[in-house]
Amino acid sequence: MADGRTRTTDEALITATGHPTHAHDFHQLLYAPLGRITVTTPDGEHELTSPLALWLPAGTPHSARFDPESLVLAEPFDPAAHRLPFTRTTAIRLDDTVRRQLLARTREAGAEADDAAMFAALTCTRTRRDVRLPLPRPTSEAARAVAGTLLRRPDDQRTATEWAESLYVSSTSLRRAFRAETGLAFSEWRTRVRLNHSLDLLARGHQVGAVAVMVGFTSTNGYILAFRRHFGRTPGAWSKECAERSGG
Repeated sequence: MADGRTRTTDEALITATGHPTHAHDFHQLLYAPLGRITVTTPDGEHELTSPLALWLPAGTPHSARFDPESLVLAEPFDPAAHRLPFTRTTAIRLDDTVRRQLLARTREAGAEADDAAMFAALTCTRTRRDVRLPLPRPTSEAARAVAGTLLRRPDDQRTATEWAESLYVSSTSLRRAFRAETGLAFSEWRTRVRLNHSLDLLARGHQVGAVAVMVGFTSTNGYILAFRRHFGRTPGAWSKECAERSGG
């Protein structure tokens, strides 16, 4: 655990908009339950919005930018007492139980530092690489037919209106079905299908531009922006991580 001098120095660096590059002698988990923060490390930028969190192993140089009205939580852990299973900066996706535990600690006066149970819960959470975006399935006939085709062919370019015409339903009812039955707009549901499908292609070594076309994005830049918004990293950085893990 960092001593008092280290903690005071770190806190003095933090402003409402972020902090400059520095490193800790303790492991740290960063999480933004509200808003967005961008953390820069030697291996790239990590954009964090709930439910993404970021592990920074002890000694990792990093800086951060906070969007206005962001809430940032930081959990430190002593490397001598806690063996972190990650040797490099690693993003994880928090499930509801762990997220509630983290938030509860902000309401507890004198919450125990280096909490072993909290560390165990956080390190048991699967990494971003292993977790696809949630994709609830619609249940009504027309929406289910559209979803089935997109899961097989995410590059299908038909709009909701074109789908509705081919299925002899109104585009309004089709869009409402996706929203009511999956909690997602049709466009967001389709984007998640494409992004999830792209993970497998990236892991197999396909180039980012080729993957964008294969899963149906009309531009590479649009694919990169969507990937980064949902996973906190660019697809190129993801591919690099996959290659390094395979090599290891």
